[in-house]
Amino acid sequence: MTNESFWCIVALLDFRESDDDAIIAPAITALARMDEDEICAFDDTLATKLFALDTREHARHKYAGEIDVDNGDDYISADDFLYGRCAVVAKGRAFYEKVLADPRAMPTEDDFESLLYLATQAFEKKTGREFDHASPLSYESFSNVAGWKPLPETRPGIFTGAGVPPGNRRPT
Repeated sequence: MTNESFWCIVALLDFRESDDDAIIAPAITALARMDEDEICAFDDTLATKLFALDTREHARHKYAGEIDVDNGDDYISADDFLYGRCAVVAKGRAFYEKVLADPRAMPTEDDFESLLYLATQAFEKKTGREFDHASPLSYESFSNVAGWKPLPETRPGIFTGAGVPPGNRRPT
């Protein structure tokens, strides 16, 4: 899937609707018209874009004034951070590129979890089968170890280290 094709599908999200199922319906329909490999490629591209936003600096600006991302004792919800990154992608190419280039543009309140299920729903609509695809790159929060490279002010705490479940473990 080309980058252009990916953003064309994302552009079909209809935020004039009030419920997430209705918002993603046009994108699901369009993606379901593509072949199975393209649906998987959409999912891989989404994972790549979410991974790129999974950085200490993006988190710092999402939680500014609430959480110190350098303090390992401050809890960051892995899901909340993921859904916030989904909102950035859902707002389209220009907004994504702006936030990717300048983490200070990261929104503090937005989330759009439903974007994660677009490929799954398109695949199931097309084939009637379960979507059994795993992207080679993880979009889960804190997966981008380079993006969470510790800084001199980074301190370990109760939400870092081997004893913390991987979904909530921040690199230190």
